[in-house]
Amino acid sequence: MRATRAVIHLDYLRKNISLVKEGTKRLLCMPVKADAYGHGVLPVARAALAAGADYLAVATVREGEELREGGVDAPVLLLSIPLPAEINALVGADLEVLAGDADYLDALESAAGTAGKRVPVHLKIDTGMGRIGCTPESAPDLAEKIARSRHMRLAGCATHLAVSDSLAAADIAYTKQQIALFTGAVGAIKARGIDPAIVHAANTGAVTFHEDSWFTMVRPGILLYGYPPEGKSALIDTAAIRPLMELKTNIVYIKFVRKGQSVSYGRIWTAAEDTHVGTLPLGYADGLSRLLSNNWSVLAGNRLCPLAGRICMDQCMIDLGAEPPARWDEVSVFGGGAPHAGILARRINTIPYEVTCGINKRVPRVYA
Repeated sequence: MRATRAVIHLDYLRKNISLVKEGTKRLLCMPVKADAYGHGVLPVARAALAAGADYLAVATVREGEELREGGVDAPVLLLSIPLPAEINALVGADLEVLAGDADYLDALESAAGTAGKRVPVHLKIDTGMGRIGCTPESAPDLAEKIARSRHMRLAGCATHLAVSDSLAAADIAYTKQQIALFTGAVGAIKARGIDPAIVHAANTGAVTFHEDSWFTMVRPGILLYGYPPEGKSALIDTAAIRPLMELKTNIVYIKFVRKGQSVSYGRIWTAAEDTHVGTLPLGYADGLSRLLSNNWSVLAGNRLCPLAGRICMDQCMIDLGAEPPARWDEVSVFGGGAPHAGILARRINTIPYEVTCGINKRVPRVYA
């Protein structure tokens, strides 16, 4: 086992899912795209389903195939639009799809007919995200096209909310407008005698702040991995949400550094006094952002020790002070007793998704 590893606390995942399921009383779709946000797709998917998740969601056809190859037979929803050359594969993997245009629906109908299958389609309605999906006005016609087809069935209707995690007044108003447009479109579909079995819109922010977006299924992503949006929620006990990932390593070398001596590339760190500097086998190739150089502290020897100098590809250094811990001692880079990945993300003006997704696959995942 390599010294640097990401410890994934699946017990925290189970608790997070339970909290959301109990709080919303809805079906739950857990996104496991991007290798489960960097946490490891198969262990996370299996734990999520065992904890009560009803659906999984992926971004690529290959991600869906990996779940099937790993023995996962639960419903898997493909969130993104594949190339035409991938459609036969998604049909073969029994994926459910988001679709919001006639051309894609025609391609699905043809591929499913050739395979002798019927593809579950969730009609994607664009209410203001501006990414993929049909207009609310065209939704009833497309829903009817799906409902009348031989090789598709309308499994649901969905939209995506752009600013549901924000409590700014203008953003709350925008979210309410999106919810109203979606509600109207679904109502128009039902008025034609078509019943979309599952209606879903609520991402992490909406689960946390907008109960009127819950409909019949919720699909929080980063919330289940342990990072709720900022702001107090009356709907979900976000204080009980726990981050799953803890990045750990060990001190592999300790050296005495005199006052005025520099460390690492560019000489951007100089010892202010005599000290000890420890080397960690962890660098930007592992996913530790170079923006954290001289800008983060890790937990070593029961105290926070600042990074010293520029982060290298495979190594970084920390200032251990006058009385260093022992060589080979364990270090928490984030999570555990150290500040979690959400705090680290704010330090470099990004989001926790990017931090956890960025932990390279050469870093072993260890499941607790």
